[in-house]
Amino acid sequence: MPAPRPHPALPKRTREALEFLALYHAETGLSGLKARQVEVYRTGGVTLSAAELTHGARVAWRNSTRCVGRLPWMTLDVRDLRHVTAPEEVFTHLLAHLREGFNGGRILPTMSVFGPGVRVHNDQLVRYAGYRQPDGSVVGDPQNVALTDHLRRLGWAGGPGTAFDVLPLAIEGQQRVTLFDLPADAVQEVKVTHPTCAEIGRLGLRWHALPVISNMTLEVAGQSFPCAPFNGWYLQTEIAARNLADQDRYDALPTVAAALGLETGSRRSLWQDRALLELNVAVLHSFDRAGVRIADHHGVTTQFIHFEEQERRAGREVRGRWSWLIPPMSPATTPVWHRAYEDTEERPNFTVQTPAWREARPGVCPFHS
Repeated sequence: MPAPRPHPALPKRTREALEFLALYHAETGLSGLKARQVEVYRTGGVTLSAAELTHGARVAWRNSTRCVGRLPWMTLDVRDLRHVTAPEEVFTHLLAHLREGFNGGRILPTMSVFGPGVRVHNDQLVRYAGYRQPDGSVVGDPQNVALTDHLRRLGWAGGPGTAFDVLPLAIEGQQRVTLFDLPADAVQEVKVTHPTCAEIGRLGLRWHALPVISNMTLEVAGQSFPCAPFNGWYLQTEIAARNLADQDRYDALPTVAAALGLETGSRRSLWQDRALLELNVAVLHSFDRAGVRIADHHGVTTQFIHFEEQERRAGREVRGRWSWLIPPMSPATTPVWHRAYEDTEERPNFTVQTPAWREARPGVCPFHS
């Protein structure tokens, strides 16, 4: 049975600490809950142990309404780095995260939780630059124009100007912001080729292999951890049906269609659909050929149904944002299409941060390392 909720008159931080400790002890079967509750009532909060932090981070993934890949939530490896606050040390640990999380292509779900005052300005550890041109066009990823401009204001000189220039990391800590270039061995990329159409391989498309989200604040037990980068592995539609295909991103469908020899004069020929399908085929083929773990939309939605069944057996209701759970390609062919979910958030969870370049940040002195 779930533990009774703390009295609503208690401060929010205290209530959430008590609720999390009750959940933690109920789900782990460990003793000592009463002593921890006394600590919370005495201090108004709780200092989480490494084990409690780990469980809280895992439950935050379990509670993420926008994630369709929650089945392996218990496998998340949480690196407790709350003692690390200097940008230089943070960067060293982020490089270790990138290398260990990639794991030679056998990607491991990983999270690194850093100390107070630490934040990564990039929304993912690996992002491609977007360079706005005088005519309004963009070289690179249009989504990252604002981030690219922000990093330039911080002192970045810019890259060679290709469509896939890897951006440096802006790491905030100890009241300063420092830029760090990612070494090549920390950024694993997959070149996009097609199993039967060699012309697609000549388009120069690529994508990085490890999606490490770094703009989400981990909320556990009434505490906020603004620097808690975490990764799973890619779903092929994220890359092929959105990042590379969207008109406001790399807009690759016209060039893919040309490589396939499709007639693009009329939308009724469904050339966009055919190009989209073959680009998804290409991404899956490329990652498989490179030995890098990637999910497909049929497999991951089937696993989500298993996750629902697993949670039901545990007496928990699965919440979800349906528009995020269905894939952006052929959603009606997946088992989540005909299902409905309550879109409400529970703690522990993640909250999206406001981009650093939209905030007034007094007392922070940026400089280029």
